[in-house]
Amino acid sequence: MNRRPTIHDVAAAAGVSVATVSKAVNGRYGVADVTSQRVLQVVQELGYESSIVASSMRSRRTGVIGVLVADFEPFSAEILKGVGAALRDSSYDLLAYSGAHQGENDGWERKSISRLSGTLIDGAILVTPTVVTVPAEMPIVAVDPHTGPADVPTVESDNFAGALQATNHLIELGHRRIGFLAGRPDLRSSIRRQDGYRRALLDAGIRFDPSLIGIGRYQQETAREPAMALLSLRDRPTAIFAANDVSAIAIIEVATSMGLSVPDDLSVIGFDDVPEASRMNPPLTTIRQPMQTIGATAVRLLVSLLDGEQPEETHLRLPTRLVRRATTAPPSA
Repeated sequence: MNRRPTIHDVAAAAGVSVATVSKAVNGRYGVADVTSQRVLQVVQELGYESSIVASSMRSRRTGVIGVLVADFEPFSAEILKGVGAALRDSSYDLLAYSGAHQGENDGWERKSISRLSGTLIDGAILVTPTVVTVPAEMPIVAVDPHTGPADVPTVESDNFAGALQATNHLIELGHRRIGFLAGRPDLRSSIRRQDGYRRALLDAGIRFDPSLIGIGRYQQETAREPAMALLSLRDRPTAIFAANDVSAIAIIEVATSMGLSVPDDLSVIGFDDVPEASRMNPPLTTIRQPMQTIGATAVRLLVSLLDGEQPEETHLRLPTRLVRRATTAPPSA
């Protein structure tokens, strides 16, 4: 072999994955003894061992990718699943991290990055970061950032188009008095979902009514009070579009407690398609955003940056689609 052998050469010669080579060479668990011996034999035959040491000394790599989240909630959990799947056959390990915020949501990324960068992780994926201008001497990819695309690569869903789909679905069923339970006002995703809701009303010739807007902040606990307010209106909505599934579930719980039947008395549609959505009784109609694909896409961007490559696209917006289940129906006569 005229060129310096790579980890891919070792994997091919040993008939194993790149991840298995990395674990065998570094003495990590999860590799059978016979497999580890075969890998190490190939390493010696190809002369790869010295290149591993030299590479490690030059790069000071940890071989770990960090996924930093504000909280471990349904959205970030699905992102983590996608990240884990994408890294399964790679040479990288995954570190999922949520630091102590002490009641402060804004700027949590700075503290987390300062603790982890350089010594624990080679690069980071920030999930719904409040800021993306984080000083760090390592590659960073942001997933669904609060303010949208910035200097770092970003991956998000097409929130506007998804909200348009959700509201149009309710309009096509015959609803005209449609409420909207918004997410966090500081999040770009929430703003774009409200924009899509309003655009669908405008296109259908339905007057926007600010009294039909509530703010649930993407959390089940904080969604209940505005849901109660919407359903207590004298001329209450016949349908509500919730900015995420967690809020939609809260609406259904509140409606049930008020003696309303879903979807006979009230249609409800969510956004995300978290696993709980299909387990509801009745199962929740929602807009599916490809959360695990978002996580996997973020990994591909980050790994290409770690390899010194420049991705052709650095701000990716993935499509959404309507998932019809049992919480939406035509309004009762």
